[in-house]
Amino acid sequence: MLFMATKMAWHWFILYCNRKMPMAQPLCLWLVVSGGWVSRWSPAQRYASRFDDMLDAGFTVIPVHHGSAPRYRVPEAYADVSRAIRHIKLHAGQHGIDPDRIGVTGGSAGGHLSLMLGMDSDAGINGDRDEVMRNSNDVAAIVAYFPPVDLREITGPNDRFPALDFEPAKAAAISPILHADPTDPPTLLIHGDADELVDISNSVDMQAEFEKQHITSEFVTIPGAGHGFRGEDATQAAALRLDWFKRYLL
Repeated sequence: MLFMATKMAWHWFILYCNRKMPMAQPLCLWLVVSGGWVSRWSPAQRYASRFDDMLDAGFTVIPVHHGSAPRYRVPEAYADVSRAIRHIKLHAGQHGIDPDRIGVTGGSAGGHLSLMLGMDSDAGINGDRDEVMRNSNDVAAIVAYFPPVDLREITGPNDRFPALDFEPAKAAAISPILHADPTDPPTLLIHGDADELVDISNSVDMQAEFEKQHITSEFVTIPGAGHGFRGEDATQAAALRLDWFKRYLL
């Protein structure tokens, strides 16, 4: 168990790995735990069952929790996960992780934050007094389920999603669709066409921007799936996710 201090709160990470797998492939998947930009804690055993396929493939999996609504807003949640990536890269050697082969994934708000990590990365802030901030926050591959991609039209007072109640002037800075460029990592979008919470147009528009920027990407529609995959839809999405990470991280 690894402890990390951020500017907002104390957070901890549990690193999951398959001890039967050799350490010759120090691959890492970063699982952004977020729904409505609320990052709920669950017991380690419950988490482990969600990504057995990734562990069996030899990945180390790190679920990351961020400062949550209603206390923290979306810009702070993104700053939190961005700093967390830098922190893990700083300590990658002691955990047997290759800092250049980190994939990130999440659904809904977690998908939004995953995309932001890929679209808004940097090589580290040279000369920063904070050692963590001198490390890169970039990632090598992304899989995002049903992500909101443009926050400009949904920012403001919101009883259901208080994390969106922040200054509208900040919305563009945390809208991944506005930050895509040809240097961004390979990205897979998966969205159900019956999603009534985050309309599939979000992924349609994001994929169009990827194509415009010549970013390696794919967009998969799951017919009839709503917000939050279940049953066969979840199985299909997980298989697509694992294949993507194998393709671009191995």
